[in-house]
Amino acid sequence: MNPILKLEGITKRFGNLVANDSISLSLNEGEVLALLGENGAGKSTLVSILFGHYIADEGSIEAFGQRLAPGQTKAALNAGIGMVHQHFTLADNLTVLDNILLGTESLLALSSARSEARRKIGDLAQRFGLAADPSAKVGTLSVGEKQRVEILKALYRGARILILDEPTAVLTPQEAQSLFDTLRQLIAEGLSVIFISHKLDEVLAVSDRVAVLRSGKLVAQSNARDTSKASLAALMVGHEVQMPHRDQESQSGAIRLLLKNCSTAPYQGRTGLRDVSLEVRAGEIVAVAGVAGNAQDALANVLSGLIPLSHGSVSVDGHSMRSDPRAWIAANVGRVPEDRQSVGSIGDLSVWENAILERYQEARFSRASLINRGAARAHAQSLVQRFDVRLLSIDAPMRSLSGGNIQKLLLGRVMTEKPALLVVNQPTWGLDIGAVSFIHGELLAARREGAAILLISEDLDEIFALADRIAVMHAGHLSEAKPTVQWTLSAIGLAMAAAA
Repeated sequence: MNPILKLEGITKRFGNLVANDSISLSLNEGEVLALLGENGAGKSTLVSILFGHYIADEGSIEAFGQRLAPGQTKAALNAGIGMVHQHFTLADNLTVLDNILLGTESLLALSSARSEARRKIGDLAQRFGLAADPSAKVGTLSVGEKQRVEILKALYRGARILILDEPTAVLTPQEAQSLFDTLRQLIAEGLSVIFISHKLDEVLAVSDRVAVLRSGKLVAQSNARDTSKASLAALMVGHEVQMPHRDQESQSGAIRLLLKNCSTAPYQGRTGLRDVSLEVRAGEIVAVAGVAGNAQDALANVLSGLIPLSHGSVSVDGHSMRSDPRAWIAANVGRVPEDRQSVGSIGDLSVWENAILERYQEARFSRASLINRGAARAHAQSLVQRFDVRLLSIDAPMRSLSGGNIQKLLLGRVMTEKPALLVVNQPTWGLDIGAVSFIHGELLAARREGAAILLISEDLDEIFALADRIAVMHAGHLSEAKPTVQWTLSAIGLAMAAAA
């Protein structure tokens, strides 16, 4: 094996927090190295140093025999390192084509090879099964569609080392398999991959070698064929992980949520709801599966009071609901939005401020229009303890938390209110197995306590683990919600792709 990338003694500190503690790793030509760890273990910091976003306090990086200049993304790109970020680095006001071309052409060039770029993007999209309209504005795309653009952007630049951070989080099983098939072809031609994923089945299927980080330290390395899903999970969190299981029989009660023939206008340039009908009862979890961009976001926003219906009706506990977020909160509807960073929280506000964000006007948190800081901080501290949110301080800005810890806080923010209806959209996207186990356990506990839960997810393992009934959304239409036992993984994947 020929090492083409070497990281030696990489250490990075943020104040008193040691994010990376003397980490040394190598990557061989034509190898897939999986980088695993809990949210906050130091994975993102390490690859951010590699890609030039951060400068290490100690240590060095060598790519293809040459020392890599620290803190220079351009140097990483010129060295043939490409990165697909978990949190997107796209300009919403530009088209897909412009985003992919951005930085690849001189500002002094008299013309742009846009026609050739369109052809190349089309070829890449077809090979990888990652459909993307080059003329579409990125701001109109769903989370899943933006992920596809990020993958295409890295491939377009011809990277020899590709860092993939949760690349299949929003793909159907068929799309993920297509991506892996193409990656294998590129790897056979010499491409090397650092693969970050919390889907351990994928890690074992795709990777040659596995490296595990915990609390900023490299705690294990092994060949993928010599390890197992259970042992990797234990290495990541420091103890054996038990995934919670849904009771086979649902003790469902009265109808909590009822949608009748609901339609919406096209939403931000995307498909709206088309004659959607659905009921969710107390004590059950109904899952909506679908490929990103098929109006799941419109459904979630209708059920948060953010967009109105153009036709049909929606009610909670028999009361007709209007498009007013305050009315939905007053009806004791909890929501966990798909985009935890931009929609679910405000990054520059503190953790304690985010903890009361949806209820700061209530008497318990405000007096004479002034925030009762003592009550708010006490509430936040109880959420942090109850939902195992790992942070330095409740005064820290929300953006300083890892994705998993942000998600735990958002879930805790609604769960402590004992919601009658809980609408959760991609609740475990990009989270480690420990956080997934925790969140699944909380959702199942809420189900046992009588909450009605609508789960919108593209993770079919999650859907089959949690849902009592499953419906599939495609092009704004929603299928009948059938009992989970009547679906197979293959059938639901084909339905998501409208092949059945």
